[in-house]
Amino acid sequence: MTYCLGIKINQSIVMMSDSRTSAGVDNISSYSKMWRFGEAGKRQFVLCSAGNLATTQAVIATIERDIKSAAEVSLLTVEDMHKAAEYIGQVSAECQQKTTGGGQLYETTLLLAGEILGANNGLYLIYPQGNFISSSAQVPYLQIGEAKYGKPILEQVIQEQMSTDRAVLCGLVSMDATIRSNLTVGPPIELYVLETGSLQQGRYLCLDEDNEYMRNLRQTWYGLMEKAFDQITPLDWTA
Repeated sequence: MTYCLGIKINQSIVMMSDSRTSAGVDNISSYSKMWRFGEAGKRQFVLCSAGNLATTQAVIATIERDIKSAAEVSLLTVEDMHKAAEYIGQVSAECQQKTTGGGQLYETTLLLAGEILGANNGLYLIYPQGNFISSSAQVPYLQIGEAKYGKPILEQVIQEQMSTDRAVLCGLVSMDATIRSNLTVGPPIELYVLETGSLQQGRYLCLDEDNEYMRNLRQTWYGLMEKAFDQITPLDWTA
């Protein structure tokens, strides 16, 4: 399984993905689920995936081939993020059918974030069928893969006006909760931040299992949760 999330706030878009792949309990390995494309000063994109690895590789290969061959439609020619999501959705649906014959077993779901000069930035969830939804003021984050364990913290904390550092912290807590709850999600954690309006390559980090910051974050977070219970009035059994 996989867990990837995108958080769109006023300052930036934060993208995060785990790196675990599994073909059974005795065959676990790591594989990046994050890809970056763009032209400095003109457009920047980041793509995360959850689902069939063969289909995902076919999608990425097609995107890269279209860019290299200067195809009429590619991530270097689309005029806005909506068109970028349409293009990737079409590529994904075609690759699933062409390379695997289709079917739920071969589906892949994608998160796309980016910005194009002269157009707004955007965060999109692209379904296996090729259709998609975008983030909104009401729901400024999107998740794919094993989403349920990391959702509560996002619901409680994420707001469009929050700082990038706070959004990153919230995303890491969400990711860590998922890793602790599901063995099919695991490090390294890839983190990418696209600053709104910069149109330059974003800030990237890869946090492995022994990362000191993640250890401290985990210890601090669960320590604070334990203290929070001490502040809650116990149940009155006589009421």
